[in-house]
Amino acid sequence: MENKTKQNGIAKLDVAGNSYDLPVLSGTHGPDVIDIRRVYAETNHFTFDPGFTSTASCESQITFIDGDEGVLLHRGYPIGQLAEQSTFPEVCHLILYGELPSTSELEVFNDTIKQHTLLHTQMDRFFEGFRRDSHPMAMLTATVGGLASFYPGAMDSEDPAERRLNSIRLLAKMPTLCARILKYNLGQKYVDPRNEYSYAENFLNMCFSVSAEDYKVDPAIAKAMDRFFILHADHEQNASTSTVRLAGSSGAHPFAAVAAGVACLWGPSHGGANEACLNMLHQIGSVDRIPEYIEKAKDKNDPFRLMGFGHRVYKNYDPRAKVMRESAHEVLDLLGLKDTPILKVAMELERIALEDEYFIDKKLYPNVDFYSGIILDAIGFPKQMFTVLFSLARTVGWVAQLNEMIDDPTQRIGRPRQIYTGAAKRDYVPIEKR
Repeated sequence: MENKTKQNGIAKLDVAGNSYDLPVLSGTHGPDVIDIRRVYAETNHFTFDPGFTSTASCESQITFIDGDEGVLLHRGYPIGQLAEQSTFPEVCHLILYGELPSTSELEVFNDTIKQHTLLHTQMDRFFEGFRRDSHPMAMLTATVGGLASFYPGAMDSEDPAERRLNSIRLLAKMPTLCARILKYNLGQKYVDPRNEYSYAENFLNMCFSVSAEDYKVDPAIAKAMDRFFILHADHEQNASTSTVRLAGSSGAHPFAAVAAGVACLWGPSHGGANEACLNMLHQIGSVDRIPEYIEKAKDKNDPFRLMGFGHRVYKNYDPRAKVMRESAHEVLDLLGLKDTPILKVAMELERIALEDEYFIDKKLYPNVDFYSGIILDAIGFPKQMFTVLFSLARTVGWVAQLNEMIDDPTQRIGRPRQIYTGAAKRDYVPIEKR
């Protein structure tokens, strides 16, 4: 990857009476960055940044976020335009290769994915070791890592053709794997992929068709599924993406690095937020109880928190939520579900959050997790599957970020430092003298 940062000045750092010049770097968008790579070598001091919230761990050309302005760009394209006008395979091509495909390029890309959707038959035996009620994310973490055993050649990260092939393999096999997880939980027969369907249609067919009757994929539901995938495809250096990069920096098998990302995404503060949001809606239960829970949310001393509102990065309206909101209302209208108690609660909470001064002042807008949980629930996915679907969508981002890291000549194995605050050096005491 060609380094495209530019030096844009010097920052002065004074330490122990000495002054040091640190380069200030600029990217295409976003704030300037102080380059601290030589701080330890020159000053014998580390920097301290828990959570790395003020530290750029890499240079990337894939995704840009401006949380204050509510901007999300993939390779320069606004997420709203991509979600409204593009398809998930087009966005995958864009994220992986840097440009939107032509008609012929997209046809080849789709055909290549369809050639790799089938799983090795021995993969089905993996599931026999799981309890039927295993959490889907436990199964996904294990089986994605297990895929590595079938493709040992993927360890050759120096071969661009091998990396490209394994990027396609992960994109193609993840829907099949996720659908099998759902079927295993339900105790139903697995459904193999079919090449006549689009990416989203194929996934829905593998999830919901059964051998006893024909299943017709509703185009509107497929469109909503496709949008869900687009809106979750990549989100810069979040926890799971950083995990994939960190695991990959050691030279680990790329499927193992992605499995590490799946494990990280499982957490309720990350990919599990939409499941937590739906749990909250069920906890509230009915519209007449909303005022009670709004007051609990406003009480700093009450542990209750409204899930699905506000965002760690976005201090404005989450740009993905605008599109997801449209899809949510379309799906609910299509399926005639707006009168169900839980969805009535969701719609009333949405109205309050967009009108109540408390939410507006604190910028607690409904986020993408709020609407995605509603959509997935309406389509018929069990809430335990929500984070699995998030993983499916995010796979393209993980793969692209991993490939970019491998191509970046400045990247080394990740090794954060620490401030040690444990016991001072001391001598060993024999057990009879303790």
